[in-house]
Amino acid sequence: MYFRGMTIIQFEYIIAVDNHRHFGKAAEACFVTQPTLSMQIQKLEDQLGVLIFDRGKHPVAPTEIGRRIIAQARMVVSDAKKIGEIIAEEKGEIAGELTVGIIPSLSPYLLPLFVHNFIEKYPKVTLVVKELITEEVIKALHSETLDLGIIVTPYDDTSLIEKLLFYEDFKGYVSAKSPLFQKDKIEAGDISHEELWLLNEGHCFRDQVLNICQSNPLTDTHFKYESGSLEALKKIVDRHGGLTLLPELATLDLDANDQSKLRSFVDPKPVRDVSMVMHKSYLKQKLVEVLHQEILQSIPDYISVKKNGEVIKWK
Repeated sequence: MYFRGMTIIQFEYIIAVDNHRHFGKAAEACFVTQPTLSMQIQKLEDQLGVLIFDRGKHPVAPTEIGRRIIAQARMVVSDAKKIGEIIAEEKGEIAGELTVGIIPSLSPYLLPLFVHNFIEKYPKVTLVVKELITEEVIKALHSETLDLGIIVTPYDDTSLIEKLLFYEDFKGYVSAKSPLFQKDKIEAGDISHEELWLLNEGHCFRDQVLNICQSNPLTDTHFKYESGSLEALKKIVDRHGGLTLLPELATLDLDANDQSKLRSFVDPKPVRDVSMVMHKSYLKQKLVEVLHQEILQSIPDYISVKKNGEVIKWK
């Protein structure tokens, strides 16, 4: 009897508050006023006879029974959305909104390869892309504020599905002032932490680089600089010396001068797996499928296919 009178909208509102842990931000995300959202949640709580949220906490948090109700609400809303998918599939339509999270070491280099063709080919699809670090992508997938993520895999989470896109090599970007500039190819053991410029903490690419160079001890220097941008690290190498590592896609548009600073690793080369990741209960399967195919078609063959030599995968 409790279900009578409850609405999908009310469920969406409590999910939004759980995602944002703030009534005002949840209202903005749902495109309603805060009083409207609060009134509907209060109405749901009154009908159920329980408190879903503890409003005395900052940020606002669900009660113990509230967490169970919200989990069930997510399932109900997910199932309701599948009805739209069934109708679209029956009509043969590829339409709707697809929200994608992509990590910063991929977004400036991967997006230009496929976005233009994708939106031209599928004009009824709205593609919303957010640049997020890996942990933010995973959190958003669990809260269902993203449809899919594009990250480096494997990622240890049994609730996620991974669809491999491609492998890409790591390249050394080396200053002419560095002794490594004289080498045709470099080894991980050649790299000194004194010379190495890194992305700041929170970026998975930083961890991947440190994994490659793990045999080399950290050393103290008079100047340390960590950035959230690979382009900024390139400029530091150009001006200050040393080296940084770049994923292969980040090297495609370099001019001849910058290309001369690139050094490949000796075999077996360190590479990373780039994949689309979705929650196991993900919706919009047709949209995900066509996006997957469009990205695969946009990647140069020499990046996506590794034919020669042993491949080492760095998480």
